[in-house]
Amino acid sequence: MRLLIAGGGTGGHLFPGVAVAEELKARDPAAEVLFVGTERGIEARVLPELGWPLALIAVSGLKTVGALGAARGLSRVPGALWQSRALVRSFNPDVVIGVGGYASGPVVLAARLMGRPTAILEQNSIPGLTNKILGRVVECVFLAFEDSQRFFPAKKIVLSGNPIRRQLLDELRQPGGNSQAGDHADNAAGSSADAASAPPRLFVFGGSQGARALNQMVPEACAALVERGVSFSVVHQTGAADLEDTRERYRAHAVEADCRAFIHDMAAEYRAADLIVSRAGATTVAELGVVGLPALLIPYPFAADNHQELNARELVDAGAARLRRQADLTPALLADDLAELLGDATLRADMAAAMRRFGRPDAAARVIDWCATRR
Repeated sequence: MRLLIAGGGTGGHLFPGVAVAEELKARDPAAEVLFVGTERGIEARVLPELGWPLALIAVSGLKTVGALGAARGLSRVPGALWQSRALVRSFNPDVVIGVGGYASGPVVLAARLMGRPTAILEQNSIPGLTNKILGRVVECVFLAFEDSQRFFPAKKIVLSGNPIRRQLLDELRQPGGNSQAGDHADNAAGSSADAASAPPRLFVFGGSQGARALNQMVPEACAALVERGVSFSVVHQTGAADLEDTRERYRAHAVEADCRAFIHDMAAEYRAADLIVSRAGATTVAELGVVGLPALLIPYPFAADNHQELNARELVDAGAARLRRQADLTPALLADDLAELLGDATLRADMAAAMRRFGRPDAAARVIDWCATRR
């Protein structure tokens, strides 16, 4: 099979596409995959490091870029469509999948006009402008959230979940993993033996770059927990820019914390954690469902269309997570939430059970299953 994956810009768009590519290569090592993106997107840096071929087109956004930026973006559309048509003709893919982002639009549209099988992945509860348009022309729309079904034709929808990188799934399948994928769901909130011998473990992260608001607020909340006599340990991924500042905040409050700029082995930290504090990006939400961990979600308030808060809503409504808006949150309120969750193992276990119902470790496989029918 020859698969063309178009789009990116952010990790939330790109990495589900990488997960789909990994699934295809795991099934068929002879399969060929080509990514198409832009020179300014995360794909230009990440894909060469991962060993995936990448072609670039000249395209930019039309939304939230101001009048001048929108005009510039519109002026690039004809050229981007021409470049996309040439790429589709030269690579000759069996299937073209758009993952969202600037490059996805012209490539998927050109492929559809050329009669190639096309699909899109929508990772968030509120689709972006590109996917709202493409949803009308592609053959299949793979969704992560039930709420986003209202934006697309019902006959095209596959509620697949958000594809997750194969490395994480494989690591979670190892003995001691706590995910559905590894058939260890009973251990999702930590085993009872571990809970009896160690304090609950808090895992804080805000994405690969960290989240400054969490880096500033969580240490103060943890200090309040210590004053209240709450027993816990904390691992905090800060991002490189805030590592030393966050460490100093914990030290200033006399709180022992394992702060790291970046965590490569997320599976190990998920296995060790009892409670998550994080943003609510699509990839994070998908991973939490697979690992089955209770979470306190603090959505990034400036996400397009407030999609992070909406991503979190389904989990909250199901009892799998708690939600706090950043604008309304204080260290004292955060400490109140953490004290309740860290102090009640039964509550965490109930939330973990609810979270596991959102886990779809077979999301990438379902996308490739569909691709196989279009050859």
